[in-house]
Amino acid sequence: MTDELYTIGQLARRTGLPVRTIRFWSDSDLLPPTTRSAGGYRLYDAAAVARLELVRTLRELGLGLDVVQQVLARQRTVADVAAAHVRALDAEIQLLRVRRAVLASVAARNSTTEEMRLMHKLAQLSARERQELIDEYVDATFGGVDPQSPGYGIAAGMRQLSLPDDPTPAQVDAWVELAELVTDADFRARTRQMAVAGETSQARLTAAYDFNAVQEKAGGALAGGVAPDSARGQEIARELVGDLGTEERRRLADEMAIFTDLRVERYWTLLGTINGWEPFTPKVPAFLWLIDALRAGA
Repeated sequence: MTDELYTIGQLARRTGLPVRTIRFWSDSDLLPPTTRSAGGYRLYDAAAVARLELVRTLRELGLGLDVVQQVLARQRTVADVAAAHVRALDAEIQLLRVRRAVLASVAARNSTTEEMRLMHKLAQLSARERQELIDEYVDATFGGVDPQSPGYGIAAGMRQLSLPDDPTPAQVDAWVELAELVTDADFRARTRQMAVAGETSQARLTAAYDFNAVQEKAGGALAGGVAPDSARGQEIARELVGDLGTEERRRLADEMAIFTDLRVERYWTLLGTINGWEPFTPKVPAFLWLIDALRAGA
């Protein structure tokens, strides 16, 4: 090994690093001088040169000075630091991809300043923070509801949120709309009402009509332009729920209305878009038609 010693200026010429950078690292104890000249100048040997190259490599990888110091002091291995840095970079890359999708969505929608501000804010959330937002909403909706009740089972499904690392503009739009929805006080109150009522009402409703038949007949009537209060509309309603009396029709319509909400169905549509689920045919409009038909004949 050579006994040659180098000044900071010589190290700068040898490595291509600025003098001020080497001096700063030396002042930070990342590169302590091997010795000093008679004039007090810092001098470095070949081992210090190798140390300097390691410091430069670690800094170019984006590691902070404290982490570099830990590696040099053998408090952490390069492998451990690299693994942690990979995880951090993965999170940063995911965030950048989401931001890119937000910008694409803003450009395509010609968003207002307020919309852009909101989208940017929501795009900053990590995957964990996004999930916490949904979990908090579901917890508030089903808090205190009997886990054995018929409607409680949907809680797990409502928590499923997996925005891809590289989301499409449509998925970003869906996430923004979903976040707005679950933080809306009226929507939260509405879904809470459904969750609580589900403990006692859903079993009766399940026995009152055939779900598939409602989709087929009421949905068909809606698509065909049949008015709920028309003679044909009333006939279809009787086919679906039987020949009920006035009070029974009103009661059934009111109970059905508790569990029939376009915005709740929108929640599932948005969740499906975010998670990449297969699209489903909206079912609420058929029930809204039947509710109108029941009330019209009451």
